[in-house]
Amino acid sequence: CAPNDLVGGRHFGGFTRPLAMAITPADGGASVSQTAAAGAIDYSDLMPKEEDLLYEEELLRTPHVTKLWCRYLDARKDATVKRRYLIFERAVKALPGSYKLWFAYLKERHEAVRGLCVTHPAYAALNNTFERALVTMHKMPKVWELYLHFLVEQRGITKVRRACDRSLASLPVTQHERIWTIYLGFICQKGIPVDTARRVYRRYLKFEPGHAEEYIEFLRARGHWDEVANKLAAIVNDDTFQSLAGKSKHQLWLELCDVITKHPAEVTALNVDAILRGGIRKFTDEVGRLWTSLADFYIRRGLFEKARDVYEEGLATVITVRDFSLIFDAYTQFEESMLSAKMEAAAEDDGPESADGDGENADDNGTDFLFKDAGDDLDLRLARLEFLMGRRPELLSSVMLRQNPHSVHEWQKRVALFEGNPTRQILTFTEAVKTVDPSQALGKPHSLWVDFAKFYEIHGDADNARVVFEKGVCVPYSKLDDLATVWCEWGELELRQKNFAGALTLMRRATAEPPREHGPRPTAAEWEAMPVQHRLFKSLKLWTFYCDLEESLGSLESARTVYNRILDLRIATPQIILNFALLLQENKFFEDSFQVYERGVNMFKFPHSREIWQAYLQQFVARFGAKKLERARDLFEQCVAAAPPKEAKLFYLEYAKLEEEH
Repeated sequence: CAPNDLVGGRHFGGFTRPLAMAITPADGGASVSQTAAAGAIDYSDLMPKEEDLLYEEELLRTPHVTKLWCRYLDARKDATVKRRYLIFERAVKALPGSYKLWFAYLKERHEAVRGLCVTHPAYAALNNTFERALVTMHKMPKVWELYLHFLVEQRGITKVRRACDRSLASLPVTQHERIWTIYLGFICQKGIPVDTARRVYRRYLKFEPGHAEEYIEFLRARGHWDEVANKLAAIVNDDTFQSLAGKSKHQLWLELCDVITKHPAEVTALNVDAILRGGIRKFTDEVGRLWTSLADFYIRRGLFEKARDVYEEGLATVITVRDFSLIFDAYTQFEESMLSAKMEAAAEDDGPESADGDGENADDNGTDFLFKDAGDDLDLRLARLEFLMGRRPELLSSVMLRQNPHSVHEWQKRVALFEGNPTRQILTFTEAVKTVDPSQALGKPHSLWVDFAKFYEIHGDADNARVVFEKGVCVPYSKLDDLATVWCEWGELELRQKNFAGALTLMRRATAEPPREHGPRPTAAEWEAMPVQHRLFKSLKLWTFYCDLEESLGSLESARTVYNRILDLRIATPQIILNFALLLQENKFFEDSFQVYERGVNMFKFPHSREIWQAYLQQFVARFGAKKLERARDLFEQCVAAAPPKEAKLFYLEYAKLEEEH
């Protein structure tokens, strides 16, 4: 075909329009039309050359083969831009659904405008070309990506937004992530209206709810703290939310607390007090930090008295020393800052004196009143700070007791804190004996009752000391020895008060056996399960103290009665046997003492009976010598028969000595 056939508008390779119209792209971006308008149309560069005739003939026969157009374009790589654009336009006209041709065409034109100013007409022309391509390529994500990147370069907010919306509406949801990456990258740039970006992000979160943290970071960077707090509260309350950054619910909660406490003026949609108190109940390992955050919230809002109430409530509820130290340090820092601010304000108010004497005299009364009021306020704040520092040991003691209210040692330390204040000490003792459960006590619970009674005794109130002991002996102690100790301390109190008869009466009352129900004797397990008050009559400690009292204050008969009762209860020790026998010997009851020895050696076996046998044989030989030699021999025979081989040597030597001497 000749070139003039093209000009005339004859059919050639799918090119049916007049050449002047065909080489004017629909996007208005080519310069040929401008040249034609100027009256100097030069078609020589656009006309097919001799080497193009082979491709043109093939395209004339089969214009709808993509390969032919691609081979034609590859062969004309060195052609001018206008010539290649013309071939591309013919190709996409013949094959409007060819992704390969459209994408190659768009990429080539995109590369051509790179480096030009965005106001250049070539940008508008390429935009139109993209729009023509998307008529058939609206399902191709690569075309949309190329178009969106191109629009982002132009910084056209509305164009980008509308194009992104169209792409999301055109593409299947499985490919939306590719569009959202471009969309979010664009709205996060500087200069984009924040409201527009927020609306776009909210739409994205409906598509990807798990990316809420990215939105929170975006809002944080833009200073929208109210919405930051709302989103954090939403994801904290959402049990199905999984942090992509690997943050736990605990970390997200702490972030929420930081936001709502540091920006109280901006956060208005949430109940900050309820949120932080809920966190205090839920996250017990961060109680101190949350209490200080709540107080800091009220401080930033200027509610200083409310902040003090929060600090006091925190100090009264925490149970760990770490949390207490955190709150107390923050509290003291707050009071110090308030005091410093007041001192600075007072220094500023105390300006240079006026040079005018009349004016100074006129305002003298008012100024004195103001300075006096400021001074009183300053003294009040200083006294408040000193009072807080002085309360620290007491507050710390309260924390330790909240950790374990049954710690006897901590109660004793608390009593010592109020040294010099009897009223507080009595109240502390009273609270201690009411609180400590003997079954859960850490330490010796009976020592609280004893110390309480001694406190009254030291202050000269023996009657109240007896009342304390009376209540102390009714406490269900877990150990029998604790109850016996209380009775013994009560008896020593009576001795110090010179009430000897009362002490003996007290011991008789303590050692009296309670009435027992008819039936079999209790087993060992049942005996241990009985209350200690029912088992007290078998307390050796109590009986030993009773014996000492009877020997010192009572008669011989009463002392013998006590010792015999011990032997009947079968709670005696070898030392009790020896003491009883010695008491009888001192009072010339030798035969009775020998009977006590007999009961002792029958009650105990070796090695516990060794001392009893030694004392028995020595006393018997010293008393009778050769007068009752046969009886002495019988005693030695019984002893060496009962003694093990290792223990028998000493007794054989004594036996031989008896025979040698007598």
